[in-house]
Amino acid sequence: MTAADLAPHASATTGDAVAELTGVTKVYRKSAAAPPVYALRGVDLAIARGEHLAIVGASGSGKSTLMNILGCLDRPTDGSYRIDGAQVADMTDRQRSLIRGQRLGFVFQAFNLIPQLSILENAATPLFYQGVAAAERTERAAEALDRVGLDDRMHHRPAELSGGQQQRAAIARALVNKPALVLADEPTGALDTATSDAILELFDELHDAGVTLAVITHDPGVAARAQRTIVMRDGEIAEQHLTA
Repeated sequence: MTAADLAPHASATTGDAVAELTGVTKVYRKSAAAPPVYALRGVDLAIARGEHLAIVGASGSGKSTLMNILGCLDRPTDGSYRIDGAQVADMTDRQRSLIRGQRLGFVFQAFNLIPQLSILENAATPLFYQGVAAAERTERAAEALDRVGLDDRMHHRPAELSGGQQQRAAIARALVNKPALVLADEPTGALDTATSDAILELFDELHDAGVTLAVITHDPGVAARAQRTIVMRDGEIAEQHLTA
């Protein structure tokens, strides 16, 4: 599998931004009489195609809400969000679900693999929900697993793999639809140091191959590998800097 095989879908945007948030605000209310709680306050953010971005911040800073909106798991209260050219802020739940399946990949700290399925079947799951034919699902999932070094573990179930191998399987699942953007939430949080380093090296390889990555992390070492880091504080981007 070549770097070109991992390239995301062509963008419909003008310019090179894969994801664009403009004035995005997210407000929660426990009741009609309760005061509003601002999780995000007018966030402006553009993620360039091929960029490796780290998102950091203390608990309650808004970084998880930001990730949920980027991943079309939640919608802004106000503001605009485009992913790979599609305006998603006002989409229906079904439309956002389609966008998630077609243009986004997700990697979680807990792996979220289905224990009853083989690693090959897990990697192919996003394609099943897109209605891709079985033969093509198998072929594309096998290619993704080969890319992350699991070509000899395809027919194992998650419980038969180490934590690092399970995370590699989760990364293959995130790549199988050639997403415009891969979102990773604390992807090394459940791994030991040596295994974490191996996963981060894999992320470096994916980035070098043109995959666009946005990673939430508390680990300064993980953030240091990104091209750019944004620091969330009180629902706003408090600062951002490029990696030297």
